Amino acid sequence: MGLFDRLRQGLQRTTQQLVEKFEDVVLRADSAEARLRDVDAETAEALEEVLLMADVGVAATGEIVGAVSRRRRRGESLRDLVKQEMLRVLEATTPMAAPSATPHVMLIVGVNGVGKTTTIGKLANQLKREGRTPLICAADTFRAAAVDQLQVWADRANVDMVRAREGSDPAAVVFDAMTAAKTRRRDVVLVDTAGRLHTRANLMNELDKIRRVASREVPGAPHEVLLVLDATVGQNGLAQAREFTNVAGVTGIVLTKLDGTAKGGIAVAIAHELRLPIRYIGVGEGVDDLLPFAPQEYVDAIFQEKW
Repeated sequence: MGLFDRLRQGLQRTTQQLVEKFEDVVLRADSAEARLRDVDAETAEALEEVLLMADVGVAATGEIVGAVSRRRRRGESLRDLVKQEMLRVLEATTPMAAPSATPHVMLIVGVNGVGKTTTIGKLANQLKREGRTPLICAADTFRAAAVDQLQVWADRANVDMVRAREGSDPAAVVFDAMTAAKTRRRDVVLVDTAGRLHTRANLMNELDKIRRVASREVPGAPHEVLLVLDATVGQNGLAQAREFTNVAGVTGIVLTKLDGTAKGGIAVAIAHELRLPIRYIGVGEGVDDLLPFAPQEYVDAIFQEKW
């Protein structure tokens, strides 16, 4: 199955909801007679309702509906305009070019339960398939179960992992991982971190220490800070994201569990609210079910059925 087919399958629930709720709006607004008129209040309200139900968010929905209403020209399809506006929001947050330092250090952050551990395993597998040689650093030393689970994923992806005893200093584990990566010629280090957002001060201090150690061993490290968000949480996840962005200096998002929700519009809300690029999306349980995020393919996949 190709990447687009896997993405389309993962977004099936979102697509079904949009098709069911939006089809009447589109058919009415795209009729030959309606295309000769501006978007009326009833159509705008119906479009707003559909986008909110897909979790596009209040701010992004208002912007999209407003832009569609302003841009409507004779003969233009409402469906095409909505797709264009969603794409515009997603493409406004393009990732920065990755620095050339080796190893490339990626700090993975997020609260417990969002799929952070499985994401790291899948990401390691994805990078390996791209010809990279990743190493996993188990720096969440406060939960033994997390380290054991991470080891399972490291074994599944067949990549090295550096771990320490429970209760060890996370920064010390990061130091060991940097040393191991340089010695073994690994070109990417994926650093798992603790997900204790409620102890904000401790988390900030821990991340600052990890940053200092990493940058001392590898220039410019960490080169990326990826925040893992659970798509099924919807708008509530944005509050977590804002807090982690303030604390951890997040540079990109990994959006997990999209196959388990009908609210895939959350990607648009994230891009609009946080102004951060979505780097990867999770569309299943398998080791291969983490996909690089491509805005055009994402929008096409959401609107694929019957359209």
